Amino acid sequence: MNDNENWEEEEEEEEDLEFSRNYFLAKELTSSVKKSKHKITDIDVVDEQELREASLHIQPKHEKEIAVLIDSYAAVYPEWLLSLRCGFALLMYGFGSKKALIEDFASKTLTEYSVVVINGYLQTINLKQVLIALAELLCDQVKAKRKVSGRQPSSTQSIEDLLTLLYEVEVEDSDSFVCVVIHNIDGPGLRDSETQQYLARLASCTHIRIVASIDHVNAPLFWDKNMAHTQFNWCWHHVPTFSPYKIEGMFYPLILAHGSASQSVKTAAIVLQSLTPNAQSVFKVLAEYQISHPDEGMPISDLYSVCRERFLVSSQVTLNSHLTEFKDHELVKTKRHSDGQDCLHIPLTTEALQKVLLEIS
Repeated sequence: MNDNENWEEEEEEEEDLEFSRNYFLAKELTSSVKKSKHKITDIDVVDEQELREASLHIQPKHEKEIAVLIDSYAAVYPEWLLSLRCGFALLMYGFGSKKALIEDFASKTLTEYSVVVINGYLQTINLKQVLIALAELLCDQVKAKRKVSGRQPSSTQSIEDLLTLLYEVEVEDSDSFVCVVIHNIDGPGLRDSETQQYLARLASCTHIRIVASIDHVNAPLFWDKNMAHTQFNWCWHHVPTFSPYKIEGMFYPLILAHGSASQSVKTAAIVLQSLTPNAQSVFKVLAEYQISHPDEGMPISDLYSVCRERFLVSSQVTLNSHLTEFKDHELVKTKRHSDGQDCLHIPLTTEALQKVLLEIS
């Protein structure tokens, strides 16, 4: 072994020793540092309602620029409609709420088609009720054109049966379809694997088209190759709006805030104002009953009788669709009465209920 080799070995040994010395020195220094005794529970957090009210007074910025940007997307509405007619589903992504954009597209471009909306940003979604509504729409179209009666969907059918019925419905007009708008298909009420598979199968029905939005960076991981390219058949569109997530964020707890004991009047009013006039009227009937009977829930059969008398609903199915929407938005809860009846209750105080009715009047 020559001198150069000996010198290299000695240099490597010295480097190893130096690394070891530095490692143990770092351990000693770390152990000597005093650890803080502060805990995250020591933080003095504010009430959630107080924080939400403060956030409402934040002055929005760049409103004009945002409005110009959103208006610019109207130029591609015909292209989006063509994609739907060719059998594709539309998937909108990009920073900012896309709720208003998609609703504007539907109201201006999909006027010749039936549209069903799913608010995926809610904590829970009644997917079965959505499938019943879709099946009813398609069956009604068949009956109107052929003037014949066929199979009708019912709440007793399973999701599998309803999907089978949607596949079997034959609509003569190949350009006729029902559009399903899904705000936040990656939302908490839809992000489990089973629901995504049901939605993929729904999207592959001949006369169903999907228009959806995503916001989570990992949302595409919900779908395998077959779901994304064959069943959903996504046509991706980058449409950043930079609009605040006001409605979507309303149902999420705020960071560093205590949760409020009951749903706020403001939140309930905003949700109700986004519903149809008939849905608002049904809620008023229930609210007025609760104000006059504060210790009782209203039986569903009684609510149906009153709404039927006032021509607010035409069938139990229509009332159920309103109630499902109320429950999804956590405006109404169901309680079993001592006599076995299912009774409806609004989780608000009498004073809060009166304020809500004033807000929506």
